[in-house]
Amino acid sequence: MRKILAVFAALAVAAGVIVLWQPAAAAGDPATPAARHPTTRVCPDNGRLLACFAIRQTDTVQPNVSANLPTQGFGPADLRSAYNLTTTGNAAMTVAIIDAYDDPNAESDLATYRSAFGLPACTTANGCFRKLNQSGQATPLPRTDAGWAGEISLDLDMVSAICPNCPILLVEATSPTTTNLGTAVNTAVNLGAKFVSNSYGGPENGRENTYDSSYFNHPGVVITASTGDSGFGISYPASGKGVTAVGGTSLTRDTSARGWSETVWNGAGSGCSGSVAKPAFQTGLNTGCSKRAEADVAAVADPQTGVAVYQTYGASGWAVYGGTSTSAPIIASVYALAGNPGATDSPNSYPYSHPNSLNDVTSGSNGTCGTPLCTAGAGYDGPTGLGTPQGTSAFSLRAASSTTLTASVNPATFSQPVTFTGAVTSAGGTPTGNVTFSSDGNPLGTVGLTGGQATLTTSALQAGTHTISASYAGDPNFLTSGATLTQTVDFTPPVEGLTDPTLNPLINALSDTIKDSSGNKIIGLDPPCAMTRPYQGLSDIDKLNQSIQSNDGCLQFVTTYDSPVAAP
Repeated sequence: MRKILAVFAALAVAAGVIVLWQPAAAAGDPATPAARHPTTRVCPDNGRLLACFAIRQTDTVQPNVSANLPTQGFGPADLRSAYNLTTTGNAAMTVAIIDAYDDPNAESDLATYRSAFGLPACTTANGCFRKLNQSGQATPLPRTDAGWAGEISLDLDMVSAICPNCPILLVEATSPTTTNLGTAVNTAVNLGAKFVSNSYGGPENGRENTYDSSYFNHPGVVITASTGDSGFGISYPASGKGVTAVGGTSLTRDTSARGWSETVWNGAGSGCSGSVAKPAFQTGLNTGCSKRAEADVAAVADPQTGVAVYQTYGASGWAVYGGTSTSAPIIASVYALAGNPGATDSPNSYPYSHPNSLNDVTSGSNGTCGTPLCTAGAGYDGPTGLGTPQGTSAFSLRAASSTTLTASVNPATFSQPVTFTGAVTSAGGTPTGNVTFSSDGNPLGTVGLTGGQATLTTSALQAGTHTISASYAGDPNFLTSGATLTQTVDFTPPVEGLTDPTLNPLINALSDTIKDSSGNKIIGLDPPCAMTRPYQGLSDIDKLNQSIQSNDGCLQFVTTYDSPVAAP
């Protein structure tokens, strides 16, 4: 029987039973606020099968208002703001949702959620949404279940909120056993999904390494799993070798620069595996475990600071949901925003390479076992792992970088030296490597970064407008990035005659000896410009006029020794 650290109080109502759900308070936790919302688990835990971890508030339901935005719960804009997510994904990044039983209203409820929040449609008809059984077939689907339907709605809505342009594959297992749900995971991977979310779990039974080999360890594929909603205690498949274990936080708005703050949600699971070996990425880290520790990362999960979800099968519309069932699909979708993992990688190792790219959660606890397994502090802790997303940098092999480009003078005059500076930054540290500067696609030079900056000086730009680019090539720890600017180079008209006494005789001599193809003397033009297109075959005056019209720099060499030249 699963160990549940929770307090239950039943309130009889005409429609049935409402549960005021909250894990047992950890030592030192503040008293429960009087305004807490009553909640219920959507998948009752019978101790035999794997249970989903969705929790729903029961007093904030908005029935029959599908056309309106919900008045409670965080929506997509809130979540993307809280986790600094600025991209929306693409059609190549399919996120798979693994659940048990069938939700017959899954697609229509998803359509309502996305329409209410102004997200693009994701339907079977446009190829964005697919619903299959655990064998990968559209029929027959499993029997329906109102509880798991709530879990399915939560999962689909969270993928939509975080990665609205990602296709969604819903694979419904026949029943919530490890074998059936694991088979559904394999089906999703075989169908090409690189991001697979699992919002369910159960206690370890000693066969975790066998289950890993059969179902949950897919190199090159992100597998996320919830750590549970009962406070301190291990949960599988979250403790699996190849799984990103996702814990939970309480998320609130504040007046900080980020605009949000997070503490440990006291229901988030954490613990030490009894059978899965400590992975290399946790070696040297104080996890409090001799074997695999969970969680790895976290996101909002507290049902008291929950998310808006639309569900009609087994419910009546909008409600506020929580549980680590919320955080698992959020993290899977953040991975999708970051891009496909390396073909042989264990993506659950990525955050450990970029801990500074996460929001470190430093307060709160989920039990009485102290730091780091129950109580948060600086760095790793059990309930939230290394922290919550701060953009996508922590969820790829290499952290994201950002390049800015500036010019020392803009506009410049022809032949004036201009220094371009490319500055490369990243939340994950200081990038190294090279920056290549180009003008209108033509390389100007490649310069190594020093302290995150590279500079290049040139006076070779012709008069006119140029697109200057700085392209950072990346390094083993940071992704490529680039920037552009528009650089203007002005022409300075020549003065009457030449004032340099050493040049006057030279120009005079050239004017007498150099002729164009028609035999005309070249008067007042620099020979390389005069003897090549578009000047070849033109009269002296035409050469001068066309030079002025072209504004190409040739006029820098024009002298009015023989003929006055008007300014362009």
